[in-house]
Amino acid sequence: MGSYSPVPEVDAARASEICRTVHQPVLDELARRGTPFHGVLYAGLMMTDQGPKVLEFNVRFGDPETQAILPRLRSDLLALLERATVRGGLDGAELDWAQESAVTVVLASAGYPESSSSGDVISGLDSIPGGVYVTHAGTAHAASGELVTAGGRVLNVTGLGADLAEARAAAYAAAEMIGFAGKQMRRDIALKVAQRG
Repeated sequence: MGSYSPVPEVDAARASEICRTVHQPVLDELARRGTPFHGVLYAGLMMTDQGPKVLEFNVRFGDPETQAILPRLRSDLLALLERATVRGGLDGAELDWAQESAVTVVLASAGYPESSSSGDVISGLDSIPGGVYVTHAGTAHAASGELVTAGGRVLNVTGLGADLAEARAAAYAAAEMIGFAGKQMRRDIALKVAQRG
């Protein structure tokens, strides 16, 4: 599991098309039913030759997609969220993005997704270099005060770089610095797109 940003295949025109064909029909139907929606509507999509196919909708940011998006956002997120709660609030909003790329790698516990290990001591977080963000998901503090796994998706490691190859290298280098029993991660996040350059 992981994510990357930006997605070279999704330019402004494609993003607009997705909003028009995926999000807007949902918003229109909710309004028609007398329950207009204001807020974050996440669509998990599979891009196919026949166009985008919806896997899921969530009324929250996507995980782990958000971890690769927010480090690049230079606009005031709180102001955007406040605007999103009112009718027409984001109409005309212009987002300011950093030019750098981001890649997020999820570190999962042993046995995930069928079953998950908990209570495994996590090490290496003090070694993480600048330009890398580690966000906690399935972590807890043991009675001893040590940081331990709490099952499932444990940590998200996000590397930034001038391009996706550099961001990917930073994310995976940092992910290797973190240790816990049974740690698992995919090794192919952003691999194809980074190789294409």
